[in-house]
Amino acid sequence: MPDLPTPKDAAEAALFSECWDAVLSYADLCTSGSTAANQLAREAFALGIREARAAEDSTARGAGRRSSRLPRIPLLLTAVRTTAAAWEAQGQGHKLDPDLRLWLNSGKAARYVGPPLSRPIALRGLRDMQEPDAALLWLAEVEALPLHAVIRRQGLDPLAAVEELNEVRSLFRDRCHRNHLDTPMDAECRSYVRLLDAVTRSPAADTPADLSRHLATCVECAEAAACLRLHGGGLPAALAQGVIGWGGLAYLERRRRAAEVRLGPGRPDTSDPEGAAQRAAASKARVRRNALLTAAVLVSGLALAVSMMPGGSGGDTLAKSGPTDSSPVAGPGSALPSAVPATSAAPSSSGPAPSADGTPSADGAGTASKPDPEPQGTSSSTAGAGGSETEAACEVRYDLVNQWPDGFQATVTVTTADALDSWRVAWSFRDGQRVDQMWDASLAQNGSRVTATAADYNRTVSANGTLTFGFLASWQKKNSAPYAFTLNGKTCTAS
Repeated sequence: MPDLPTPKDAAEAALFSECWDAVLSYADLCTSGSTAANQLAREAFALGIREARAAEDSTARGAGRRSSRLPRIPLLLTAVRTTAAAWEAQGQGHKLDPDLRLWLNSGKAARYVGPPLSRPIALRGLRDMQEPDAALLWLAEVEALPLHAVIRRQGLDPLAAVEELNEVRSLFRDRCHRNHLDTPMDAECRSYVRLLDAVTRSPAADTPADLSRHLATCVECAEAAACLRLHGGGLPAALAQGVIGWGGLAYLERRRRAAEVRLGPGRPDTSDPEGAAQRAAASKARVRRNALLTAAVLVSGLALAVSMMPGGSGGDTLAKSGPTDSSPVAGPGSALPSAVPATSAAPSSSGPAPSADGTPSADGAGTASKPDPEPQGTSSSTAGAGGSETEAACEVRYDLVNQWPDGFQATVTVTTADALDSWRVAWSFRDGQRVDQMWDASLAQNGSRVTATAADYNRTVSANGTLTFGFLASWQKKNSAPYAFTLNGKTCTAS
């Protein structure tokens, strides 16, 4: 089994980490078990990276002339398909999904590696685009990344991103239309070319009955129609099926589910889910604060009325309390809206006494009402909460990227306040998980304690910089998030 390629630099290492998730996801669809999926993913990843580097070298030697090739992620996914076909030819087909084996031995698979003019329209159209444009289209449509994430990865202008994405979609349609015209076809298909172009341009146009019957029986024209029709939401499926082939729709669904896990339920193209969550939390805080202030006014009025009653002792109490009692009687907690308890008791006329640390404490009801949107295996709480207020020198985020019945994939991102010449990150598992492979770091595990040591190319980290690595591991019965993260022996907080 080949080792994963060594990245040339930090930028390529980050790209490898992003691409590996997609490759493993598709390899898992193509195989009959996690062990075979891991082996297929590693072989395909090595093959795809070699092909990508060879294409880049040939472009450099050709004085900037670009050869026809796919962006990095779809290129690696086609490498999975190619490697699976090689397994079938070499007698290792028992490791593959049975439906994939049937597909590989049919005429459907031959279309993807046969003469260029007979290949699917989507595959040819994506190849004919400039690589940055093709990558933008793939990330937005198939990988289901929100637009702000695509903007960051592609280095786009946020103000012009939507317009640029629409232009890329139109460019893809134009390339597919040209390839459809160049495709060898019989007289019946040729007679519908102009009508198909006109019908797919307008979302309000009705498909004539004769064209509809033709699309139901002609695979090539149906594929062209899916690529030419930019409205209706069918473009992602057309791209996934046309470029990947077998399992394209299942892969598309997996990527959308993965996006929901990372971003929460809802549309994966939400422009700013983090901002929306912050606005919702702020709105709840304002409602609670207003309710508390209203209660404070009512209590103040009641205390004043009691003090003015004949024979009451409230006047003496007010006289003794002095000028400090002119402040709201809601207590010291009213100045901290972020720490407002769910319920507040009416204070006495002498005012409530603050707690030992000077801050109010939330009651049990307030604690129980706090939502927990994180999926199992993702750590988002601060380590050592309620302990020392001293800020830690490092912060760690553990992300469960993918999980299957006996294995999972995760990434660890550490932000360090200090500059590092080398690093060593350690943590402990709760449920006996075992790490099988690791990239961007070297692995050591002793019982439940795992240690990741820097690779040669990513040892140095600047102050307030981040380091990232990923791994594959096995689990049984339960897969809780790890704990007790340390960086070079110093405890880190979790974010």
